[in-house]
Amino acid sequence: MGLFDQILSAIDDPNQQASPNQLGGILGAVEQLSGSQGVDTGTTQLAMSVLGPYVRSALQNVRSNSGESQAQQIVNQLGGTNPSAQAVQTLFGGQIGQVVEAISQRTGLNSETVQAMIPVLVPLVLNLLKTGSNTQNPNQGGNPVLNAFLDGDGDGDVDITDAMSMASRFLSQR
Repeated sequence: MGLFDQILSAIDDPNQQASPNQLGGILGAVEQLSGSQGVDTGTTQLAMSVLGPYVRSALQNVRSNSGESQAQQIVNQLGGTNPSAQAVQTLFGGQIGQVVEAISQRTGLNSETVQAMIPVLVPLVLNLLKTGSNTQNPNQGGNPVLNAFLDGDGDGDVDITDAMSMASRFLSQR
């Protein structure tokens, strides 16, 4: 089951945090970021797509070193729609230069613009992953959205852009 399928399933499950409002907030934040940086939304979504494998790798490291609940806790604490330098530092530490360079190369954006976007994009990706969190005990493991993201099919494609596009279509049909 793909990442967006897991998100849709979470929307239908009252025991999970996902809601159309949460998806709308994420999409709205992407549009707002795009506008504030003078970048089209497609390029911002591409930047999220490039960022996805780095977030996946960082969370996989957390999960393997500290356990599933620690990865879930990071998602819950740092996922949102507001910029967070703490989220960037927690996930990437001193490796942020590689992330900036990769996004800059794939999107054609200059590194200063990418550097300004990352503290917004990282919490948005984490917020998307938070949709599968349990409503009663958010730090409990077993988040199917996070698990689908971390246990991807290994093709190197993190379906963040696809999930964002499908979320937009889903919300426009409501």
